[in-house]
Amino acid sequence: MNTVLFKKSAVFSIIGAVFLLAGGQAAASSRIKDIADFEGVRENQLVGYGLVVGLNGTGDNIKSINFAKESLISMLDQLGINARDGQLKSKNMAAVMASLPPFARQGSRIDVMVSAMGDAKSLQGGTLIATPLNGANGEVYAVAQGQIATGSVSAQGNNASVTRGVPTSGRIANGAIIENEIDFALDSLKNIRIALRNPDFTTARRISDAINAMLGQPASKALDPATVDLQIPQEYEDKIVDLMTKVEQLQVQPDQLAKVVIDESSGIIVIGKDVKINRLAIAQGNLTIKISEIPMVSQPLPFSNGTTVTQNVTAIDVNEEVNSRLSVLDTGVNLQELVDGLNALGVTPRDLISILQAVKASGALQADIEVI
Repeated sequence: MNTVLFKKSAVFSIIGAVFLLAGGQAAASSRIKDIADFEGVRENQLVGYGLVVGLNGTGDNIKSINFAKESLISMLDQLGINARDGQLKSKNMAAVMASLPPFARQGSRIDVMVSAMGDAKSLQGGTLIATPLNGANGEVYAVAQGQIATGSVSAQGNNASVTRGVPTSGRIANGAIIENEIDFALDSLKNIRIALRNPDFTTARRISDAINAMLGQPASKALDPATVDLQIPQEYEDKIVDLMTKVEQLQVQPDQLAKVVIDESSGIIVIGKDVKINRLAIAQGNLTIKISEIPMVSQPLPFSNGTTVTQNVTAIDVNEEVNSRLSVLDTGVNLQELVDGLNALGVTPRDLISILQAVKASGALQADIEVI
């Protein structure tokens, strides 16, 4: 007998989680450096294309990867070796892309991330040959070279294989040398703009007020929810680093929108502390539908010309929970009271997703719902 069960409040093998920010606790203050960035003081992405050699037969198949073959021929040409008329069958190389966020002085070293582009199986044990790394403007800012560490383990037999980690991606510690600096004249700035990572009018105004209070003069103002402009005071014209150090250490209480974030794929719910609801009643119940397929065998009479026939008889059983309770939640309850009320109903995170969406549809939930 085959049995299929459907439950309205389904039981999932994935354990859902609800992350709650307690409404009764005061919001914590944060440093400006943790919630905003100084415009111009940022990382820069570089990218390069090079060859990895020394692989143990796990590199690109240059018969099927044309750009890997052309790259190998081009590299050999630069070394004075003519390989255009020969038959190349090497599988000990790989064409890769290398990217890194440099913001360092000429001659300093930085890490390099290396990833395979072709059909290479693993970069383990490989060595990246000197590769120029270019910026978005096409100029070379660094040169990368060195031994690649993948941090992965791979083993293969005739009928099975095991791979842990990602063998086609790795890192070269201190693998690139900065050859060209990115000009940024910090001392010549007349004003500094502070960019908020989470734009908000209230947070921007609080940042501006904190800076003005520290300086004792109205040197900064909020231009929009994402930007605060700071005019360099005269006493800090030749000490901008000191000013930025003091500004980034200031404590500010960030504000936030009332929001509920739902990840339906994993059952995770994040509820902000400012979520409010109007007065409403909520009932939650379970509906179980059981479908059973019972095989029935029909035998023909003795000495007849009939054949044996198997048929399935379907039985459907519907069971609705009768102990569902209707709960009333008053107007303006905070997050803790909302959670307590929903927990009293015995709801699961999956049920809570449906309930919150229904409450929002009714207009009683004073918050935004974002489904990711």
